Amino acid sequence: MPNPQERFSAALYHSSRAWRLALDRRLKHLGLGQAGWTAIAFAAKSDRLLSQSELAQCVGVEGATMVATIDRLVKAGFVTRQVLASDRRVKQVALTDAGWAVFATVKAEAALFRQEMLADVDDALLAQVTMLLERMALRTEEIK
Repeated sequence: MPNPQERFSAALYHSSRAWRLALDRRLKHLGLGQAGWTAIAFAAKSDRLLSQSELAQCVGVEGATMVATIDRLVKAGFVTRQVLASDRRVKQVALTDAGWAVFATVKAEAALFRQEMLADVDDALLAQVTMLLERMALRTEEIK
């Protein structure tokens, strides 16, 4: 039988993966894969335009993967690339009106999904687990 730490890490991995896959299935009607709707969400939630490499880091993919994702988003009319005036090599990603509209749909669908998934979870337990996950995220930044 696995020890509690092994069991926790396996549960964390599997639940995180299952959550993303279930949300991806729910958003499939938008014609966007996980990388696409995630990139749109990060771009929309940022208080400034993000470069392609910053967006790749946020989404957790390699730069080349993000370039291909942005190519598809540009073709679909959801984003545009803007050259940074101070460094023409840097391309920033900006949402179009269609991109903002699809983000509104993603945001609404994700909120419904969260409500359904967490409906029977006690608020105190949810707060504790959230604090644990946030603390773990900080620890991963500290541990090299």
